Amino acid sequence: MSVSTGTTGTLTSRVRVWVSASDPISLAGVMSALRSRPELSLVRDPDANDAEVAVVVTDRVDEQALRAVRSARRNHGVQVVLVCGRLGDDDDVVAAVEAGALGLVRRSEATPERLVSVIRGASHGEGTVPPDLLGHLLDQVGSLQRQVLRPMGLTFTGLTTREVDVLRLIADGFDTAEIARNLNFSERTVKNVLHDITTRLQLRNRPHAVAYALREGLI
Repeated sequence: MSVSTGTTGTLTSRVRVWVSASDPISLAGVMSALRSRPELSLVRDPDANDAEVAVVVTDRVDEQALRAVRSARRNHGVQVVLVCGRLGDDDDVVAAVEAGALGLVRRSEATPERLVSVIRGASHGEGTVPPDLLGHLLDQVGSLQRQVLRPMGLTFTGLTTREVDVLRLIADGFDTAEIARNLNFSERTVKNVLHDITTRLQLRNRPHAVAYALREGLI
């Protein structure tokens, strides 16, 4: 990995960045803005130079842009930051994220400092979405949980609502018979639920399952 020396003399890692754009002017502009940044190292060949992050610059979230994002993820195995001229609604964000983009930046907000921040975050697996769009997405997530997943007995945690209910009662100190009475299950059903949880999540026993659920914020 390339390194650079900051003003204090300490070595810091430089993120290897590959820039792709839908037009040569955008490509030249972004590369010019990033080339002088000591935190980054621009590369021309994402494979030969082992790029870590691809910056895809486009005018809008259309099929061409989504293909570029998918290609960067699948063919080169890099994290993708999408810089878009028009990023105006939730559909754009959902489409970009589904294609594999980890960071999203409007071109009008893409100062060198902002780009460096998002790129460095992406190199560590941290996602970035414009704040005004993030609020809408969180509202959609809540609606999806309430209107679609919950009626189907599912959650975003990877556990069913029945499994979460059983774990909560175990955490409260209930035994198998008491859990069965509280949830109107048979004791066999409760044991099967616990077996499924511990097997799927590779947990050793009930205390381990409760500890896992608490640590992950599931209960």
